[in-house]
Amino acid sequence: MLQAQLVEIGRIELKEVPEPEPSEGEIVIKVKAALTCGTDLKAFLRGHSLIPMPGPFGHEYSGVVAKVGRGVVGFKEGDHVMGVHSAPCLGCWYCRRGLYNLCENIMKDKVLGAYAEMLLIPSHVVRQNLFLKPEEIDFTEAALLEPLSCVVHPYRETNLAGIRNALIIGAGPIGLLHAAYLSKRDIVTAIMDVNEERLKIAASLSSYILKPSEYKEIAYRVTDSKGFDLVVECTGQVDVWQQAINFLRRGGILLLFGGCKGGSTVSYSTDRLHYDEITLMGSFHFTPKDVRDACQLIINKTLPLGLLVTESFSLKEISTAFNLLKSGKGIKYAIVP
Repeated sequence: MLQAQLVEIGRIELKEVPEPEPSEGEIVIKVKAALTCGTDLKAFLRGHSLIPMPGPFGHEYSGVVAKVGRGVVGFKEGDHVMGVHSAPCLGCWYCRRGLYNLCENIMKDKVLGAYAEMLLIPSHVVRQNLFLKPEEIDFTEAALLEPLSCVVHPYRETNLAGIRNALIIGAGPIGLLHAAYLSKRDIVTAIMDVNEERLKIAASLSSYILKPSEYKEIAYRVTDSKGFDLVVECTGQVDVWQQAINFLRRGGILLLFGGCKGGSTVSYSTDRLHYDEITLMGSFHFTPKDVRDACQLIINKTLPLGLLVTESFSLKEISTAFNLLKSGKGIKYAIVP
């Protein structure tokens, strides 16, 4: 079978590799759609500690069950499925306390290699985070399950009852997913970015779109210049993490969602944290409950997810997709083997 491998920074090659065979509890799927994501783009541009080179990559997927290992329950050959790339071990210190997204083993045996004709799904992912896809749901939208699960996760820990407005910094795929999710909760959302192409798409998902220079005007209109109830940082840039607190009202929540380069540090005013009672909140990964909830959002067609996928490419055209992302064009691309 054909499999795209990231052989070095900035270079992807197609390799002919043996078809995977499922061991007990495992499933092999024929990939119908694999989506590009920010993590894969980082790996393409500068490498990533969780994506070895040279080697397969891609982890947002949907497909059709091709082979079923011994002992698998609930799936059979021919089933349409969607899943995520990881699942907790259920036995470590964090799992025993219900902090499944912080599982010590969450990344040790994960799904990698979705940019391929076939993909092996490990047994613990099959048991916890693989789902049947209804016929009426497009494979491309189903492949959004993983990033949507990440977006659902922080709001389980956040009391949205007091949140009436939100500023999302960064109109990439994750920022757009946050906007879509919050808008469905009747929260007035504004998205800030410098990329005009992305802001045009954001206009369909958010109440307001703005460039940084337009912030004061929008803040006056939406918050009476008090600042936003919730600010969601989705760029993963250290200077934006640093500045994001300035857009919050007193008592507001700063959700630091975009992952910065390892070893980065930021500092915040102690006055703002103490006297203004600002809440700083990190967010990492997802729990099985988040995945189930995200799956229902997709099945119920709650969010306009189709807007996030700019175009589809064949497996042989995968380098074209990543070079477009490198140049700032498009949101997400579907790789369709």
